[in-house]
Amino acid sequence: MTAILSASELMSELAGPRPPVLLDIRWQLGGPDQRPAYEAGHVPGAVYVDLDRELAGPAGSGGRHPLPEPEAFGAVMRRAGVSAGAPVVVYDGGLGWAAARAWWLLRWTGHAEVRVLDGGLASWTAAGGAVSADAVSPAEGDFKPTPGGLGLLDADGAAALAREGVLLDARAGERYRGEVEPIDRVGGHIPGAVSAPTTENVGPDGRFLPGAELRARFAGLGVTAEDGGRPVGVYCGSGVSGAHEVLALEVAGVAAALYAGSWSEWSSDPDRPVATGPLPR
Repeated sequence: MTAILSASELMSELAGPRPPVLLDIRWQLGGPDQRPAYEAGHVPGAVYVDLDRELAGPAGSGGRHPLPEPEAFGAVMRRAGVSAGAPVVVYDGGLGWAAARAWWLLRWTGHAEVRVLDGGLASWTAAGGAVSADAVSPAEGDFKPTPGGLGLLDADGAAALAREGVLLDARAGERYRGEVEPIDRVGGHIPGAVSAPTTENVGPDGRFLPGAELRARFAGLGVTAEDGGRPVGVYCGSGVSGAHEVLALEVAGVAAALYAGSWSEWSSDPDRPVATGPLPR
């Protein structure tokens, strides 16, 4: 199963014999609650899931968006109508980061049939898709999380991967270089990590570049689908945009692990080394 689908493909599936469960994951970093936007209009049948409250645990030493406890996440998914044997499609407002976080969590906890709507809600409406303000009350699902479906790194694992494989930093280049740091304690990057802003994985419309173009992009960063010998990992600020890069790598045919704590966890410990400048060192 592909990791993404187009608006036209989603329309066909919704009209078919196995319509997917729809999850609306609209979210803005540091912005207002997106539930009012959902209530004003969403893909018909979609259930709203709050990233900060339901797709992350409490902020703390593990970072700004640590992973939720698996059982708590499973309860949220069941309330949203998610079942193990039914397909799921997630979308957000168009940036793709929040939807990718939901995709990653579902894949990591063992759901085999989850995809992201490429381009989010904007692509749906651009394709002529209707929106609804109706309240949605799905039947309870039966999904039970089994963590381990995707690679997960802790701080030590990320440091080791930066030395022994390829560790990609999905944040903006200026944050990687340490020129600015608007959120976390200190600017810079994990020593050995390679700058790979996730914004360069998509076109102007917010949709992913074709798989061949993504493979070429990542090959230029030292990652190849055929390598097999060099493990790949990703981190970002707090594990949200990093999930989007893991998704881009999946589209490119490359398996990658996520350092979920990311820079917000790494930089919180003054004993961890910090590199600055444009080079991985």
